[in-house]
Amino acid sequence: MKMRNVLMVLVGLVMFPFTQINAQEVKADDILGVWLNEDKDAHVKIYKEDGKYYGKIIWLKDPIRPETGKPKLDRENEDESLRSRPVMGLMLLNDFVFDGDDEWEDGTIYDPKNGKTYKCYMEFEDETDQNTLKVRGYIGFSLLGRTTYWTRVK
Repeated sequence: MKMRNVLMVLVGLVMFPFTQINAQEVKADDILGVWLNEDKDAHVKIYKEDGKYYGKIIWLKDPIRPETGKPKLDRENEDESLRSRPVMGLMLLNDFVFDGDDEWEDGTIYDPKNGKTYKCYMEFEDETDQNTLKVRGYIGFSLLGRTTYWTRVK
């Protein structure tokens, strides 16, 4: 009987790291889905590709410029060659990795309202409520930046 208990403990110890890895993978993917930005004028779809997380605009409250009747363009982009691309479908979030705990980091966020790209990290405002995403863009280090809060759409 004692040998059986020892074997059960050994099997548990061997399997424990694998259950932890699976739990982290699920947690890392909790960010996936569609998010409404703080200004409530865009939906951003966050998806995973090659182990990294990205986000692009899939809905705009006002996708057409009223004065021209044409799609809104990325007119504020610092790169003049990109100013003719539509805002709809624009990549906002690039190259985020999950830190294994509670934060997506080492990515960048593009702000089409001013044409600038910032370093960025994201985390849930409250780990028990995964419907509010804290998005912090910054220059240099995270103390110099701006935080917005996005709400999960679906």
